[in-house]
Amino acid sequence: MDLAIRGKKALVTGGTRGVGRGIVLALARAGVDVITCYRSESEHVASLQAELKETGGDHHVLRADVSRPADVAELLRQAADRFGRLDVVVNNAGAISHIPYAELPLEEWQRIFDTNVTGAHLVIQHALPLLGEGSSVMSIGSRSVEAGIPLRAHYTATKAALVGLNRSLAKEFGPKGIRFNVLALGVIETENFHALPEEQRTLMTERYGAKTALGRLGTPEEVAGAVLWLASDLSRYVTGSTVGVDGGIS
Repeated sequence: MDLAIRGKKALVTGGTRGVGRGIVLALARAGVDVITCYRSESEHVASLQAELKETGGDHHVLRADVSRPADVAELLRQAADRFGRLDVVVNNAGAISHIPYAELPLEEWQRIFDTNVTGAHLVIQHALPLLGEGSSVMSIGSRSVEAGIPLRAHYTATKAALVGLNRSLAKEFGPKGIRFNVLALGVIETENFHALPEEQRTLMTERYGAKTALGRLGTPEEVAGAVLWLASDLSRYVTGSTVGVDGGIS
Protein backbone atom coordinates (compact mmCIF):
# COMPACT_ATOMS: atom_id res chain seq x y z
CA MET A 1 0.00 0.00 0.00
CA ASP A 2 1.26 3.47 -0.89
CA LEU A 3 0.96 5.58 2.25
CA ALA A 4 1.55 8.77 0.26
CA ILE A 5 4.24 10.03 2.63
CA ARG A 6 7.05 10.29 0.08
CA GLY A 7 8.72 13.68 0.27
CA LYS A 8 7.68 14.37 3.85
CA LYS A 9 10.28 15.66 6.33
CA ALA A 10 10.80 13.90 9.66
CA LEU A 11 12.79 14.26 12.85
CA VAL A 12 13.37 11.13 14.95
CA THR A 13 15.34 11.49 18.17
CA GLY A 14 17.63 8.68 19.30
CA GLY A 15 17.55 6.96 15.94
CA THR A 16 20.81 5.04 15.64
CA ARG A 17 19.82 1.96 17.65
CA GLY A 18 16.86 -0.18 18.61
CA VAL A 19 13.34 1.06 18.03
CA GLY A 20 14.56 4.45 16.82
CA ARG A 21 16.73 2.91 14.14
CA GLY A 22 13.83 0.79 12.90
CA ILE A 23 11.68 3.92 12.67
CA VAL A 24 14.33 5.94 10.82
CA LEU A 25 14.95 3.22 8.24
CA ALA A 26 11.23 2.56 7.68
CA LEU A 27 10.55 6.24 7.08
CA ALA A 28 13.53 6.57 4.76
CA ARG A 29 12.48 3.50 2.75
CA ALA A 30 9.00 5.01 2.42
CA GLY A 31 10.53 8.09 0.78
CA VAL A 32 10.60 10.39 3.81
CA ASP A 33 13.65 12.63 4.35
CA VAL A 34 14.85 12.06 7.92
CA ILE A 35 16.98 13.86 10.47
CA THR A 36 17.94 11.81 13.49
CA CYS A 37 20.30 12.27 16.40
CA TYR A 38 22.49 10.32 18.77
CA ARG A 39 24.06 11.12 22.13
CA SER A 40 27.37 9.25 21.92
CA GLU A 41 29.63 8.09 19.12
CA SER A 42 29.38 4.38 18.34
CA GLU A 43 29.58 1.90 15.50
CA HIS A 44 25.80 2.22 15.15
CA VAL A 45 26.16 5.80 13.92
CA ALA A 46 28.38 4.92 10.98
CA SER A 47 26.34 1.86 10.05
CA LEU A 48 23.10 3.87 10.03
CA GLN A 49 24.69 6.54 7.87
CA ALA A 50 25.77 3.84 5.41
CA GLU A 51 22.30 2.28 5.30
CA LEU A 52 20.66 5.65 4.74
CA LYS A 53 23.08 6.45 1.95
CA GLU A 54 22.15 3.21 0.20
CA THR A 55 18.45 3.94 0.70
CA GLY A 56 18.64 7.32 -0.97
CA GLY A 57 17.03 10.59 0.06
CA ASP A 58 18.08 13.63 2.05
CA HIS A 59 19.03 12.20 5.44
CA HIS A 60 21.17 13.54 8.29
CA VAL A 61 22.54 11.85 11.40
CA LEU A 62 23.52 14.51 13.93
CA ARG A 63 24.93 14.51 17.44
CA ALA A 64 22.55 15.89 20.08
CA ASP A 65 21.71 14.99 23.67
CA VAL A 66 18.03 15.80 24.17
CA SER A 67 18.57 16.27 27.91
CA ARG A 68 20.65 19.36 27.06
CA PRO A 69 18.52 22.37 26.05
CA ALA A 70 21.29 23.87 23.92
CA ASP A 71 21.63 20.62 21.96
CA VAL A 72 17.89 20.52 21.27
CA ALA A 73 17.87 24.13 20.10
CA GLU A 74 20.76 23.43 17.72
CA LEU A 75 19.16 20.21 16.45
CA LEU A 76 15.95 22.02 15.53
CA ARG A 77 17.90 24.92 14.05
CA GLN A 78 19.58 22.46 11.74
CA ALA A 79 16.23 20.88 10.89
CA ALA A 80 14.95 24.32 9.93
CA ASP A 81 18.03 25.07 7.84
CA ARG A 82 18.06 21.72 6.05
CA PHE A 83 14.34 21.04 5.59
CA GLY A 84 12.51 24.28 6.26
CA ARG A 85 9.59 22.36 7.76
CA LEU A 86 8.74 19.17 9.63
CA ASP A 87 5.80 16.91 8.82
CA VAL A 88 6.65 14.18 11.32
CA VAL A 89 8.34 14.31 14.74
CA VAL A 90 9.05 11.16 16.75
CA ASN A 91 10.27 11.58 20.32
CA ASN A 92 12.06 8.28 20.71
CA ALA A 93 15.21 9.15 22.70
CA GLY A 94 14.91 7.82 26.21
CA ALA A 95 16.76 6.69 29.31
CA ILE A 96 15.99 3.93 31.77
CA SER A 97 17.50 2.43 34.90
CA HIS A 98 16.46 -0.14 37.47
CA ILE A 99 16.76 1.05 41.07
CA PRO A 100 14.73 0.29 44.21
CA TYR A 101 12.54 3.34 44.85
CA ALA A 102 13.71 3.73 48.47
CA GLU A 103 17.29 4.01 47.21
CA LEU A 104 16.61 6.19 44.15
CA PRO A 105 18.94 9.23 44.15
CA LEU A 106 17.42 12.57 43.22
CA GLU A 107 20.10 12.95 40.55
CA GLU A 108 18.93 9.76 38.83
CA TRP A 109 15.27 10.82 39.04
CA GLN A 110 16.22 14.11 37.39
CA ARG A 111 18.37 12.42 34.73
CA ILE A 112 15.54 10.19 33.58
CA PHE A 113 13.03 13.06 33.59
CA ASP A 114 15.43 15.38 31.78
CA THR A 115 15.74 12.92 28.89
CA ASN A 116 12.30 11.34 28.72
CA VAL A 117 10.03 14.29 29.53
CA THR A 118 11.90 17.58 29.36
CA GLY A 119 13.73 16.42 26.24
CA ALA A 120 10.44 15.61 24.49
CA HIS A 121 8.96 18.93 25.65
CA LEU A 122 11.90 20.90 24.28
CA VAL A 123 11.89 19.06 20.95
CA ILE A 124 8.17 19.73 20.47
CA GLN A 125 8.40 23.35 21.56
CA HIS A 126 11.31 24.10 19.22
CA ALA A 127 9.62 22.19 16.41
CA LEU A 128 6.36 24.16 16.57
CA PRO A 129 7.44 26.85 14.08
CA LEU A 130 8.23 24.07 11.57
CA LEU A 131 4.93 22.22 11.99
CA GLY A 132 1.82 22.92 9.95
CA GLU A 133 -1.57 21.47 9.17
CA GLY A 134 -1.29 17.73 8.73
CA SER A 135 1.87 17.37 10.83
CA SER A 136 2.05 14.36 13.11
CA VAL A 137 3.96 14.31 16.41
CA MET A 138 4.54 11.00 18.18
CA SER A 139 6.15 10.11 21.49
CA ILE A 140 7.34 6.62 22.35
CA GLY A 141 5.67 5.54 25.55
CA SER A 142 5.39 2.28 27.44
CA ARG A 143 2.75 -0.20 28.60
CA SER A 144 4.45 0.02 32.00
CA VAL A 145 2.24 3.05 32.68
CA GLU A 146 -0.73 0.71 33.12
CA ALA A 147 1.14 -2.29 34.46
CA GLY A 148 3.63 -0.70 36.85
CA ILE A 149 7.04 -2.35 37.11
CA PRO A 150 9.14 -2.63 40.28
CA LEU A 151 12.50 -0.78 40.24
CA ARG A 152 11.28 1.50 37.43
CA ALA A 153 9.05 3.97 39.29
CA HIS A 154 10.99 6.95 37.92
CA TYR A 155 10.91 5.62 34.34
CA THR A 156 7.21 4.75 34.54
CA ALA A 157 6.43 8.22 35.86
CA THR A 158 8.09 9.79 32.82
CA LYS A 159 6.04 7.69 30.42
CA ALA A 160 2.85 8.61 32.27
CA ALA A 161 3.84 12.27 31.96
CA LEU A 162 4.11 11.89 28.18
CA VAL A 163 0.51 10.67 28.04
CA GLY A 164 -0.71 13.78 29.86
CA LEU A 165 1.43 16.07 27.72
CA ASN A 166 0.13 14.37 24.60
CA ARG A 167 -3.54 14.82 25.54
CA SER A 168 -3.10 18.49 26.33
CA LEU A 169 -1.15 19.28 23.17
CA ALA A 170 -3.69 17.43 21.03
CA LYS A 171 -6.40 19.74 22.37
CA GLU A 172 -4.30 22.90 22.11
CA PHE A 173 -3.04 22.35 18.57
CA GLY A 174 -5.93 20.40 17.08
CA PRO A 175 -7.43 23.57 15.60
CA LYS A 176 -4.18 24.04 13.68
CA GLY A 177 -4.37 20.52 12.26
CA ILE A 178 -1.35 19.20 14.19
CA ARG A 179 -1.84 15.74 15.68
CA PHE A 180 -0.19 14.31 18.80
CA ASN A 181 -0.15 10.61 19.74
CA VAL A 182 1.75 8.24 22.01
CA LEU A 183 2.84 4.74 21.06
CA ALA A 184 2.81 2.55 24.17
CA LEU A 185 5.28 -0.25 23.57
CA GLY A 186 5.42 -3.70 25.05
CA VAL A 187 8.65 -5.72 25.12
CA ILE A 188 10.57 -5.16 21.89
CA GLU A 189 13.56 -7.16 20.69
CA THR A 190 16.40 -4.66 20.23
CA GLU A 191 20.18 -4.82 20.26
CA ASN A 192 20.14 -4.56 24.06
CA PHE A 193 17.84 -7.57 24.26
CA HIS A 194 20.04 -9.64 21.97
CA ALA A 195 23.13 -8.63 23.95
CA LEU A 196 21.78 -10.34 27.07
CA PRO A 197 23.17 -13.73 28.10
CA GLU A 198 21.33 -16.52 26.30
CA GLU A 199 19.76 -17.86 29.50
CA GLN A 200 18.34 -14.46 30.45
CA ARG A 201 17.19 -13.83 26.88
CA THR A 202 15.35 -17.14 26.78
CA LEU A 203 13.73 -16.48 30.16
CA MET A 204 12.48 -13.05 29.06
CA THR A 205 11.19 -14.39 25.76
CA GLU A 206 9.21 -17.11 27.50
CA ARG A 207 7.98 -14.94 30.38
CA TYR A 208 6.88 -11.90 28.41
CA GLY A 209 5.87 -13.79 25.30
CA ALA A 210 3.42 -15.77 27.40
CA LYS A 211 1.84 -12.53 28.62
CA THR A 212 0.97 -11.36 25.10
CA ALA A 213 -2.04 -12.29 23.01
CA LEU A 214 0.30 -13.00 20.07
CA GLY A 215 2.60 -15.18 22.15
CA ARG A 216 5.84 -13.40 21.23
CA LEU A 217 7.88 -10.23 21.61
CA GLY A 218 7.73 -7.33 19.16
CA THR A 219 10.29 -5.98 16.72
CA PRO A 220 11.45 -2.43 15.88
CA GLU A 221 9.99 -2.91 12.40
CA GLU A 222 6.55 -3.52 13.90
CA VAL A 223 6.78 -0.32 15.92
CA ALA A 224 7.86 1.46 12.74
CA GLY A 225 4.71 0.19 11.03
CA ALA A 226 2.59 2.09 13.54
CA VAL A 227 4.73 5.19 13.02
CA LEU A 228 4.22 5.01 9.25
CA TRP A 229 0.47 4.82 9.78
CA LEU A 230 0.44 7.81 12.13
CA ALA A 231 2.67 9.72 9.69
CA SER A 232 0.14 9.20 6.91
CA ASP A 233 -3.28 10.67 6.20
CA LEU A 234 -4.81 7.27 6.92
CA SER A 235 -4.70 8.32 10.58
CA ARG A 236 -5.79 11.92 10.02
CA TYR A 237 -8.64 11.60 12.58
CA VAL A 238 -6.42 10.05 15.26
CA THR A 239 -5.05 12.46 17.86
CA GLY A 240 -4.64 12.59 21.61
CA SER A 241 -4.51 8.78 21.62
CA THR A 242 -2.25 6.24 23.27
CA VAL A 243 -1.84 3.47 20.72
CA GLY A 244 -0.71 0.13 22.13
CA VAL A 245 2.04 -1.58 20.14
CA ASP A 246 2.44 -4.42 22.58
CA GLY A 247 1.18 -7.67 21.09
CA GLY A 248 -1.83 -7.56 23.43
CA ILE A 249 0.30 -7.83 26.57
CA SER A 250 -1.48 -8.15 29.90
